Amino acid sequence: MRITLIAVGLLLAGGLSQPLHARPPATTLPPAAATPHVPAHGVVGIIDDAMLSPGYWTSAMVAPERTLLDTSAIEAQNGRLFELDSSMHDLSKLPGRLDGKPVRQWLDGASSRPTTPRWDVDGKEVAAETIDAMFANTAVQAIPADQATRFGLVVHRTDMRGLPTTMRIFSTRGDTDIDRLQESALFPGTPVVIAHESADGKWLFVVSPRYAAWVNRHHVAEGSRAQVLGYATESPYRIITGGVERTVFTREEPRVSQLQLDMGIRLPLADVPPNKPVNGQHPYAAYVLEIPVRNEDGSLTMAPALLPRRADSAADYLPLTPANLVEQGFKFLGERYGWGHAYGTRDCSGFVSEIYRSMGVELPRNTSAQAVSPALEHITFERSDDATKRKAAVAQLQVGDLVYIPGHVMMVIGHHGGMTYLIHDTHGGRYRGADGELVSMALNGVVVTPLEPMMFNEDESYIDRMTSIVRPHGALRLPAH
Repeated sequence: MRITLIAVGLLLAGGLSQPLHARPPATTLPPAAATPHVPAHGVVGIIDDAMLSPGYWTSAMVAPERTLLDTSAIEAQNGRLFELDSSMHDLSKLPGRLDGKPVRQWLDGASSRPTTPRWDVDGKEVAAETIDAMFANTAVQAIPADQATRFGLVVHRTDMRGLPTTMRIFSTRGDTDIDRLQESALFPGTPVVIAHESADGKWLFVVSPRYAAWVNRHHVAEGSRAQVLGYATESPYRIITGGVERTVFTREEPRVSQLQLDMGIRLPLADVPPNKPVNGQHPYAAYVLEIPVRNEDGSLTMAPALLPRRADSAADYLPLTPANLVEQGFKFLGERYGWGHAYGTRDCSGFVSEIYRSMGVELPRNTSAQAVSPALEHITFERSDDATKRKAAVAQLQVGDLVYIPGHVMMVIGHHGGMTYLIHDTHGGRYRGADGELVSMALNGVVVTPLEPMMFNEDESYIDRMTSIVRPHGALRLPAH
């Protein structure tokens, strides 16, 4: 996400009756229906409520529990990602002192001054003076020539902002979903480097393993390099495997009360007596997590927090299997779309990242980086590539493959009735109706749709505009044709 990016809508279609397959034949792509059936809800291709259940797709898979990558292969791939992908940041390799030049580059990369009008939540044009004040608050001129490298842990899910402000601004009057300053989110336990502070003292510019932007200073606690980086290696631990879970409510320690914990977060267990109350509650029906908290002076300490045993979590990352990829994706089904992880939810690239993260696989933050990462198996497409190449690639799609168009990513869940089906987190969607006109849908959430009928614009389909196919779980080669 960048302040100058344009949001891309998403689309859907297709109605089918043929058997479901884990993957289609490797030679040709079955023809799609000329006029896909459109059910009463208007989302073409979803003609049976059972299609909105993961079991519908996993039950027809060939070897759904087969391991796609084992733990050692995943660790090796993650290592290559941090070594080869410039969008990733290996915090452990940052020097003891930060030079001012990269800090300025990080700030410049977080936002750029808009060249077209911006609107506020009430539909009023944002004054140039207001935008000037936002940029002034970055205090770029105060970045020192060099400074000691400071480390911190995120203590509360927090928005990452392009500029140090909570003000939401939009490219289109009345469209208040796509906040041009909303970049991403960080989760409890995420390590960061604190690179700069805002002029008003309310914001920190932080570098996380996958992104650099502004965050609320009260959501980061500063600690030593060893304390911060060592937190991610502590054992034993729990992996959050549900879409969203929360610690239990506690009056005794409000800093860890009802914390939102998103899919794939890894949190160590606290070393506490098993027969003593934790925050006023007996711990035997919960897991006791060791959660970073912020003291009043901004320093880091740890506090125990209870995660109910009923919560969806595991003692380790889930096996990377076709069934788990689909089942993890469906845990978000129906969640509202959140551009840049707004609304406590997630966007398209965050959605696929968190699915894979629950199995230990790291992905870059944005679609632009995911689609071309040198550490991941991928096929890229030029605008000039013909339909033959594109259809041959679609014919090879497997469960878990990531399909990219400009500004959006979708995950393959199976094939049915000559179409490829996807689960994705989308702002909107379009397909061509029986009369040939484009039909728009305000999907605004995690949905299941077919690929083939989806239209990128009046003249081009999603397949026409595919930029990349990424397979984070194995080899990917385009067959000769």
